[in-house]
Amino acid sequence: MTTIRTLKTALLAGAFATTAGIGTAAAQDVTIGWTAWSDAEFVTKLAQQIMQDRMDLDVELVQTDIAPQYQGLANGDIDVMLMSWLPVTHEDYMDQVGGDVVNLGILYTGARLGWVVPNYVPEDQLSSIADLSNAEVSEQLGGQIQGIDPGAGLMRLSGDTIEQYGLDYELVSSSGAAMTAALDRAVSRDEWIVVTGWSPHWMFGAYDLRYLDDPEGVLGGPERVHALAREGFYQDQPDAAAFLARMNIPIDDLQAAMFDAQETSYEEAVDNYIANNEARVHYWVTGEIEAM
Repeated sequence: MTTIRTLKTALLAGAFATTAGIGTAAAQDVTIGWTAWSDAEFVTKLAQQIMQDRMDLDVELVQTDIAPQYQGLANGDIDVMLMSWLPVTHEDYMDQVGGDVVNLGILYTGARLGWVVPNYVPEDQLSSIADLSNAEVSEQLGGQIQGIDPGAGLMRLSGDTIEQYGLDYELVSSSGAAMTAALDRAVSRDEWIVVTGWSPHWMFGAYDLRYLDDPEGVLGGPERVHALAREGFYQDQPDAAAFLARMNIPIDDLQAAMFDAQETSYEEAVDNYIANNEARVHYWVTGEIEAM
């Protein structure tokens, strides 16, 4: 895992070195790192469009895994990331680089992690993670928990969960998109499946799902999602930093926008959100609260 993370970090740094070599005139005003999670994609593309259209900034998005994002912030290779799950999910990363990054504030609250099943899975047979130790339940699930990208904090916590509950299951690494594709296949066939999930996520609007109880509390409680910046970003881009510090979205609004993105596109969902929330966006950009 260390070798993979180191390689990804090196590749990310190399990409920025190539960009820097183009010359100062071509440099991006703001570079945002992101991972292809549905909440992160919407929030990141929303911030990009507002900064470009309302603040005349040139914004580049760089997609990579979580670990290289934290390292990129600490190294100054990227300016911002808008997907820091605290206090538990990304605790390991913050322990490593927290002294070298700046927390700009909370983007949304009420986030959570957990293991998720379709509601047609009988609750009297599977309502808790502890129920997964039952042989009949394990057989129905093929002895697998469908996961996401291996660098995610949710995967680390899911590994801890398997150990804590003494489960004999394979935690399948993939990606957020592969996880939802596996969920879609299972739902279309009325098959049992357990996926590593989180809120906000558009899948809760698309399917009838529930979280499994976690009596040991291994997967943590309510989380807050923060915007982080490299050291010196506020001094270099004070307006952008102030905008991101004011940016805050109610989680129900975010989930509705994420579902809109799945039904249309992230770009169209961003346009719709901005059009329907002009007063909020105006405050984010200017700090001024418009009279109702």
